[in-house]
Amino acid sequence: MFLLAIPFSEIFSNPFPILVPILPVCIIFGFLICLLFIKLRQVGRERTSRNIIRDARTKAEQIVKNADITAREEIYKRREDYERVTQETRQELRHLERRLSKREDNLERKMDILTKKEKYIENMATNLSNKERELGKKKEEFDDLLQEEKNTLHRISGLSRENAEKLLLSRLEKELEIECANAIEKSTQKAKETAERNAVSLICTAIQRCAANNTVENVVSTIELPSDEMKGRIIGREGRNIRAFEKATGIDVIVDDTPGIIVLSGFDSVRREVARMAMKKLILDGRIHPARIEEIVQEMEKDIEQVIQETGKQTSFELGIHDLHPEIIRLIGRLRYRTSYGQNQLQHSIEVSNLAGILAGELNLNTQLAKRCGLLHDIGKAVGCDIEGTHAIVGADIAKRHEEKRVVVNAIAAHHEEVPSESVYAVLINAADAISASRPGARRETLEKYVKRLERLEGIATSFGGVESAYAIQAGREVRVIVHPDKVNDKLASKICYDIAKEIEEELEYPGEVTVTVIRETRVAQKAK
Repeated sequence: MFLLAIPFSEIFSNPFPILVPILPVCIIFGFLICLLFIKLRQVGRERTSRNIIRDARTKAEQIVKNADITAREEIYKRREDYERVTQETRQELRHLERRLSKREDNLERKMDILTKKEKYIENMATNLSNKERELGKKKEEFDDLLQEEKNTLHRISGLSRENAEKLLLSRLEKELEIECANAIEKSTQKAKETAERNAVSLICTAIQRCAANNTVENVVSTIELPSDEMKGRIIGREGRNIRAFEKATGIDVIVDDTPGIIVLSGFDSVRREVARMAMKKLILDGRIHPARIEEIVQEMEKDIEQVIQETGKQTSFELGIHDLHPEIIRLIGRLRYRTSYGQNQLQHSIEVSNLAGILAGELNLNTQLAKRCGLLHDIGKAVGCDIEGTHAIVGADIAKRHEEKRVVVNAIAAHHEEVPSESVYAVLINAADAISASRPGARRETLEKYVKRLERLEGIATSFGGVESAYAIQAGREVRVIVHPDKVNDKLASKICYDIAKEIEEELEYPGEVTVTVIRETRVAQKAK
C-alpha cells in the first residue's frame, strides 16, 4: 500500500530512498512465496508417494496372490508327480519282491537238490571205497596167480623171462612186418588205381575239349600258270631267270612237262613262302628278269617278316597271353612256317597251350601260366641251325634271356625230360605235348619208317623164347603176342609181357604208348562123324 501511494515519477527519479525500506518486505514476501511453493510441491510429492505406495501395495498384493496360486499349482503338480513316482516305485518294489520270492523258492529247491546230491555222492564215495578195497584184494590175488602162472610157464618151457620176451617180440615183429607189407601193397594198389583213373579222366576231358586239324604240310608248293608260255619267261634266256630266282630265294624251281604248273621245293618253309609270293607277283607283273627278281624277293622278305610279327601277336592275343618280348613274338610267328613230322609247329604249340590250360583248370592250377608254358615249349625250333643244342635247351635259353619266369623256363627245358622237372607245370607240358603229337592224324611218318617200326616191334616180341607169333596192330600202338601154351605157363606169360614192354621202351622211340598183350590159350578140337 505504501508503494502504491508513492507516485511513479518519484520512484523513478530517486528510487534508492524508496527501495531501501521496501526491500526487506520484498525479501520476506519472496521467502513466503518460496515456502508456499515448496509446501505445495511437498504436498504434491506426498500425494504422488501415496499413489505410488498404493499402487505398489496393490501390485504386491496381486503378486502375492499370483505367487500363492502358482505355489499351490506347483505344490499340486509336485504332489501328483510324487504320487506317480511313488506308485511306480511301489510297483517296482512289488515286482522285485515277487522275483526275490521266486529266487528264494528256486534256491530252496536247489538247496534240496544239492543236499540230495551230497547224500548220493557220499553213498557213491562209500561204495567206491568198498570197491577199491575189493579191487585191491582181487589185484593181490591176480598178482599171486600171475606170478604162479609165470613160475609154471618158466618151469614148463625151460626159458627165462628175458628169453621169453625176446621170442614173443620177434614173433610180433614178423607179424607186424607182414601186416605192414599187406597194408602198403593195398594202399599202393589203391593209389595207382585212383591216379590212373583220374589221369585218364583228365586226359580224355582235355582231348575232347581240344579239336585240331590233321597234318597237311608239305615240302613243296605248286603255282598255277596262266599259260605254258609263262614257263619260258620264268626260265629265261639260257635259264638266267630261274638261276637268279633260285639264288635269291634258296628254293628249287621245278619246271616239268605238267601243263600250267610249276613246283617250288625246299625244306625251309619261310624261304619257300617267300619264293611262292615272289613268283606269284612276278607272274602278275609280267616283268621277269634278274634285277626285277631280286627286287621282288627283297619286298616279299619284308612282307613275310611283317606277316610273321602279326601272326605272333595274333596268336598271343587269341590265347590271352600278354607281356611277351617282341623277339619271342617274332619266333612264335616263325613257327607258322615250321613243321615236325608234317605237323605245323604253330598249330602244335597252340594245341599244347590249350591242352595244358585245360589240364591245369581241371587240377585247380594257374591256367594262364600253363598256357604260356605250352605256347613257348617249342620256341627253340624257330631259330636257325647256327645255334647248337636241342630245341628244348635252346628254347629255355631264349626264354631265360628274355626274362621269362623260372617255371616257364624249366617247363620248356624239361618237356622232353632232358632236365628234371621242377614244377607240376613241366609235367603238364610234357603230357600235353605227348597228347598233341600222338593223336591220330597229328603227324605222319614215311611209309618206309612206318613199316620198319612195325617190323621192329614184331621182331622184339618174337625174340623171346616160347613166343609162337606176334602182330603189330593199331598203327603200332599195340602188339599182340601168342605164346605156346605147353612151353609157357601163366606166370611166365606175365614175365614175358613185362620183358617185351621193357625192351620196347629201351630199343624204340615212339610217341604215346604201346600196349603189349600176351595171349596163352589151349584149343581142343574133335570131329564128329
